[in-house]
Amino acid sequence: MTTDIRPLVEMRDIHISFGGVKAVDGVSIDLYPGEVVGVLGHNGAGKSTLIKILSGAYVADSGTVIVDGKEARIENARDARDHNIETIYQNLALADNLDAAQNLFLGREITDRFGFLNDAAMEHKAREVLHRLNPNFQKFASPVSALSGGQRQSVAIARALLFEARVLIMDEPCAALGVHETRMVGDLIAQLKQDGLGILLISHDLHDVFDLSDRLHVMKNGKLVGSVRTEDVTHDDVLGMIILGKMPQHLLHLAGPGATNIHGATLRPQDTETTGPTL
Repeated sequence: MTTDIRPLVEMRDIHISFGGVKAVDGVSIDLYPGEVVGVLGHNGAGKSTLIKILSGAYVADSGTVIVDGKEARIENARDARDHNIETIYQNLALADNLDAAQNLFLGREITDRFGFLNDAAMEHKAREVLHRLNPNFQKFASPVSALSGGQRQSVAIARALLFEARVLIMDEPCAALGVHETRMVGDLIAQLKQDGLGILLISHDLHDVFDLSDRLHVMKNGKLVGSVRTEDVTHDDVLGMIILGKMPQHLLHLAGPGATNIHGATLRPQDTETTGPTL
């Protein structure tokens, strides 16, 4: 059955253009607590641009971002963090020459009353957060360049959690990872879901998306093709949405303005119950 939980984040009628190109054209998406939502589309579909608006890298030309039921003005990364929105980019943005604790507190170091770095306090907190994510993590004194891909993802996620992220944007989290490391990242995401975080997942790998996501927002040419529950679609259905902009026949009522088989259709308010999380 559907729940009455309020979305963590809603993006309504978002528009942004670069010159004469409409990179995002009237897109509306949402994200609920404790769910993973995949944002899919071919190169140039607008998915990365849309997410960069939420993360504060871009400012939308028009539209509304709502966080916890209140309208939010996000003009930079600091604004996003103030609303407990953190982004983990594909390159993880880690300093390879620093260890895990130094990366977690980079730019937000703990100091003592004399203004000196409190390394013991930072390492203690780093151990606490990382062990919550990965009980087997041991290489606290090693530079992150010596860590595996899965361990580096642990450090990047821990950095976001350390400052109380409630919305996590993950850009290609399993790119260039082996099978074991991909499984490790999947376990981390499952734990974050259990803790009530909302995760927006950008990925080109349909297998990762189907394994990890509860719902999918599919974009094409800057428009939303549709929003569907992962369990309601097949790989072929989603490929059709990505490449052709074609909604599956049994989900035509959820078509967005980017759908080619229902021109101009939009998500109706009564449809949000259908697309929301289920118990």
